[in-house]
Amino acid sequence: MAKSETFQELDLSNAFLFALVLGIPEVCRLVLELILGRPMGKIQVHVEKSFLYSSDFKSVRLDVYASEAFRLDCDIEMQNKDQKNLPKRSRFYQAEADVTALKPGEDYSCLRDNYIIFICTFDPFGKGLYRYVYENICHETGMPLNDGTKKIFLNTKGRNDPDVPLELVHFLKYVENTTDEFVEKANDPVIKTIHDQVTELKKSREWEAKYMKFEELLLDREQEGREEGREEGREEGLAQMSKLIRILLRDGKAEQIPLITEDPELRDRLLKQYHI
Repeated sequence: MAKSETFQELDLSNAFLFALVLGIPEVCRLVLELILGRPMGKIQVHVEKSFLYSSDFKSVRLDVYASEAFRLDCDIEMQNKDQKNLPKRSRFYQAEADVTALKPGEDYSCLRDNYIIFICTFDPFGKGLYRYVYENICHETGMPLNDGTKKIFLNTKGRNDPDVPLELVHFLKYVENTTDEFVEKANDPVIKTIHDQVTELKKSREWEAKYMKFEELLLDREQEGREEGREEGREEGLAQMSKLIRILLRDGKAEQIPLITEDPELRDRLLKQYHI
């Protein structure tokens, strides 16, 4: 069993820390400017609620609403495991965003531009690029459809440094090396600003306690799985907890979520109730 990291040792690639940090609108704005290569106005960020109740989900989504000047919506997701499904997932996220974007009677022209962004700690397409940008184009003419959608896949393992802005390379390297030493070596003011926020969050005893509590919970689930002869006990425990949390949120029972970390009988009863 791998040794768990302390809260202070986490890199930005950890979904728990990622959601905390990018949940700060100013930090999210800076990150979007690096990714999109243009200045952004005021933004709002909505973090997927379930991340608060798990310290080690493999991914976490952030819904970002940019200023009216840009009329831009973004989904940003951290990905640490290549499940070979990102293209189809990006399609689903795009459809999900569009379905909820228009009010009854609104014209299609009211749709905001929408970007689906994955930050990956692996190369999703195996070409060694830091950034892969996809949009709908005409096969015959090469003309873009101009439907306002893009899908951006970022790769922390990229190798084409001359083709990418240095600031973006710094950020992608920082994702997996969130340390004072890296920040000092990079000497990048944007990375320094982000790191200052990371440093402040890591000083929080409240967030440290939440992280430790849920690491303990997940380790317990892993041990239960091993005792029952399952080779991937931790993965199965994660999947169970993730599904249970989503169901409780769906059913308006969010107040029960913190309780399942402290009451194993309640947790097991709910797992059985929902046939998880």
